[in-house]
This record gives sequence, structure tokens and C-alpha cells, in this order.
Amino acid sequence: DDVDLFDPLFFGISPREARVIDPQQRLVLELAWEALEDAGIAPGSLAGSDTGVFVGASWSDYSALAHQAAPHLEIGPHVATGMHDSIIANRVSYALGLQGPSMAVDTACSSSLVAVHLACQSLWSGESDLALAGGVTLNLFGPHYLAMNEIGALSPDGRCKAFDARADGMVRGEGAALVVVTPLRVALERGLPVYCLIRGSAVNNDGLSNGLTAPNPSAQEALLRSAYQRADLSPWL
Repeated sequence: DDVDLFDPLFFGISPREARVIDPQQRLVLELAWEALEDAGIAPGSLAGSDTGVFVGASWSDYSALAHQAAPHLEIGPHVATGMHDSIIANRVSYALGLQGPSMAVDTACSSSLVAVHLACQSLWSGESDLALAGGVTLNLFGPHYLAMNEIGALSPDGRCKAFDARADGMVRGEGAALVVVTPLRVALERGLPVYCLIRGSAVNNDGLSNGLTAPNPSAQEALLRSAYQRADLSPWL
């Protein structure tokens, strides 16, 4: 509820600009602040640091709504940045003065996981010493539901049955989440809370299958094997 409302002045955003900002940008800004506070890091202390921001975002419902209302929309100086997906991540970097990599990632259903993967890669390579990673999606534009239904992607009964023989489609949800990721050594040195360890990750593509949106079991098996190998874990344990 009230996803179009937030406290823009807290983030140095004028009310005029706030009116044309995609709510996905607003949610990610708020969650970035909350995630850093939860990690025991003062957001203002990161200005000028190599902190990266990686956010999965695969739908542009707000922009679609704006185009639909184009005849009545005043095109001002903030519209372009308010509706561009890349700014979902860039606005966090701008607001907090972060100088590490900053990008929105769109790989459809895997966007958030790939964002976390890229954050880990950035940390493991030394490109970043801290990263915010996660994703956001809001369901604001009805025709996107119709489009997904036309290709047979939606479950007729509105229920997900992942990894089940009865699986017959997905159910679109909405929400947002961000986590603070840093090397374990850094977390221990700074006395930061540690909720979990990411031992390894991997990304690939299904390649040619029996349809553009259809899974390729052999490619997905190869991905899992790669992830387990990089994590130095046995999948059979």
C-alpha cells in the first residue's frame, strides 16, 4: 500500500523530483539504508568508498504507466532519471556517495540471484570491499499480466508448484530485498553481524532448448555442478 509515498527530503530529493520517480527506486533507497543500519554500518560513513550496488529489476511497470498517460504527463528535467531502470541502483550510489560498481541487472526471473552473484564476483576480485545486493519488482501495469498469460507462463489456479510434477506456471509476486555483502574477513575485523556465508556461485544460460522460455535440464545441471565446485562442496552430502 502507498508504494508511491516516501520521505524524499531524507534522501536529498525535492518533492518535484519525487513525483516522477519510479517507486522501485524509492523502495531500494529505503532498503539500502535499513540494510546498512542492520549491519551496524552508518550509511554516511561509506561516502567515497568502493561499495558496490547490484540490484535485480526486470519489469518497468511505472514507466509503462507513464507512457500510457503520456498525453497528460508533463515532461520535465527529472522524468528521464526517474523512470530509467539503471537509476534504481545508481540513485543509491549517488545518495550515499558510493564509488564502487553500480548497476541494475535484468536476467528475468534470475535477476536478484545474478545481482548477488555479481556482487560476490566484485568482492572476490577486490573491485569492491562492500556491496549492497538484491532486487525489486512492483506489479503496477495490468497488460504485463496479460502478456505473461498469453505465453502460458502463469499458473491457472494462481499457485506456484515449484519442483512438483503438477507445476503448471508461475505466480507473479512483488516486493524488494537488499543484503549487505562483504568478505568474511572484513566482517570479522569490523565486528559486523554475519547471517550466512556464500561459498560460491555460478551463472550460465540454457542455450538452445525446446522454446525460448523453456528450461534446459542439462544446462541447469551444469550450472549446479559449477556452483558446487566453486564452493568446494559435494552436492551429495
